[in-house]
Amino acid sequence: MIDSDGFRPNVGIILANPQGEVLWARRIGQDAWQFPQGGINDRESPEEALFRELGEEVGLSINDVKIIACTRGWLRYRLPRRMVRQHSHPVCVGQKQKWFLLEMLCPDDRVCMDRTSSPEFDGWQWVSYWYPLGQVVSFKRDVYRKALRELAPRLLPMQEPASKHRKEQQVSRRRRQERPEC
Repeated sequence: MIDSDGFRPNVGIILANPQGEVLWARRIGQDAWQFPQGGINDRESPEEALFRELGEEVGLSINDVKIIACTRGWLRYRLPRRMVRQHSHPVCVGQKQKWFLLEMLCPDDRVCMDRTSSPEFDGWQWVSYWYPLGQVVSFKRDVYRKALRELAPRLLPMQEPASKHRKEQQVSRRRRQERPEC
C-alpha cells in the first residue's frame, strides 16, 4: 500500500527498558543497526501493525510492553536512488512512519529475533537513548532525530528544563501514566 506520493506507510518501534535504554537491532547478515520497523498492511491500523511487527521482529506480545507515546503525524524519509525499484508499480520512493515509544514490561530473555522463518535481525543490544542518531544509516537519520526529539520528554522526564515547578512535574507524571492517543 503505497500512497500517491510514493511513500509506504510504516511503523517505527522504540522499545525502552526501565533504565531508559533503547533496543538497537542488527540487520541480519549486515553491520547495519536500526530500530525495529515494518509496513502497515491494508485495513490495518498503525497500532495493529506495531504489535504484529513487534511479534515478528522482536518476539514480544502486547502483554510484554506498554505504549508510552507515539508521534503526532507521519515522519517521512526518501530512499537513496540506488535503492528505489524503478520497475515496480507503484514506485516506492520512501517510507512514511508513525513512531511508537514502548516500555518493556518483561525480562530481557523474552526478546527473540528469530520467531519467523525469515528474521530481519540477528542481534540486539541496549543503548543510550540518543546513541542511534550517530549510528543509523544516513538517509534515516533525520526521521530518527525527529522521532527521538518528539518522544524524549515522555521517557526522559529528568531532562526537562529545571525551571519547571514541582506541581507541573507531578501533573506531567500523571499524564505519562494515562494511555496515549496514537
